[in-house]
Amino acid sequence: MKKELRSKLRAELAALPPEEIRQQSQRAAELLFQQPEYRRAEIMMIYLSLPHEADTTAIVLQAWQDRKKVVAPQVLWESRQMMPIEIRNLDEDIGSNQFGIREPIRGMPIPIELIDLVIVPGLGFDPFGNRLGRGRGFYDRFLGKLGPKAITCAFALEIQVVDNIPAAHHDVKVRMLVTDEKVRRFDP
Repeated sequence: MKKELRSKLRAELAALPPEEIRQQSQRAAELLFQQPEYRRAEIMMIYLSLPHEADTTAIVLQAWQDRKKVVAPQVLWESRQMMPIEIRNLDEDIGSNQFGIREPIRGMPIPIELIDLVIVPGLGFDPFGNRLGRGRGFYDRFLGKLGPKAITCAFALEIQVVDNIPAAHHDVKVRMLVTDEKVRRFDP
């Protein structure tokens, strides 16, 4: 079921013109900036978007303007973990790994317990806070280690919201979902 849903959502996202993704992502970012969870956050972790997914560039730039500390995940493939690394420049601090995933290539690691807000990627989301990732479990393992003060916020386009995502016991729900159309909050 998850495999078919991933294929369907990948195809739908791939069919969107880049300019449409950029515009919808900007609308979603504007909604995020209005939320108290964003305004209160001092340290936020954010995924570095790839083509065909909600673009997080505007969020990173605004967070720096708002004097927030921004960290991005660096993938540790051997241990199947992610390490939050502070970034201060999208050109100099970011590179692509062997799988084409953008990640920090330099910067200071930040303790997980200091993170206030985590902007989470995914292929799909449902109205109950479930997320469909890419299937490797990196985010579920990472989100499972967060402290109680950290808010997990999925950032997506409205077309990524589906009726139901099958969830296993190890799948970690998000606390909120921001799309280009609305903000949804879920009970922790």
